Amino acid sequence: MDFAHTTSWGVSMRLIGALIMTHSDNDGLVLPPRVAPTKAVIIPISTDAAKFDEIIVPKAKELQSVLNKILCGRFVRVDTQQHLRPGDRFFFHLQKGVPLRLELGEKEYAAGKVKVVRRDTGEKVDIVWEDLEKRIPELLDDIQKNLFDKALKFRQENTFHASGMAEFKEILETKGGFVEVFFEGSKEDEKAIKEATGATPRCYPLEYSDERGRCFYTGKEGARKAIFAKAY
Repeated sequence: MDFAHTTSWGVSMRLIGALIMTHSDNDGLVLPPRVAPTKAVIIPISTDAAKFDEIIVPKAKELQSVLNKILCGRFVRVDTQQHLRPGDRFFFHLQKGVPLRLELGEKEYAAGKVKVVRRDTGEKVDIVWEDLEKRIPELLDDIQKNLFDKALKFRQENTFHASGMAEFKEILETKGGFVEVFFEGSKEDEKAIKEATGATPRCYPLEYSDERGRCFYTGKEGARKAIFAKAY
């Protein structure tokens, strides 16, 4: 028997928590399309029960079948909760972070289109049925890119650089966020920094693995670049 080399990347509660904190808003979840279990929901709407069951719902299920084939999986759902008001049904899926909502009412049915609403921006657009196979994958890709770009911009705007301990402490006290430094300290140094500022090293970025400089805490040369932050 040999010892196994093991590690943990937190691919459970920590990853889910990070996803919620990074993208979601006061209305609920905002899920990136690539990890969303439901990428789009079709909501048939009609005040006439017969039309709802015999016309609108069958068309919604037809569109569902087409889109699931394009998306290579069961990622599109049909909401048939007619007992709920349309607004309540919209908010139900908004809270769950479904990337796209497709509304199919009597007016949309007569015009041969659906109203598509994005979860990330709230933008609404009418798309004719024939264009759905092309437009839905494009919109999902655009939502994915928009969420990534927004999160990256936020991280970059909240990442600061410090060359010494005084500057390091000032950034944490006035701005917070992440602090990039060169660090070549010991475990004892890490403990002292935490006691003085509440911050600890979060990671050593791989993209800076060859970059070296003067340690902000000990003054040693040849220090690696590290990211410090407070834990909340």
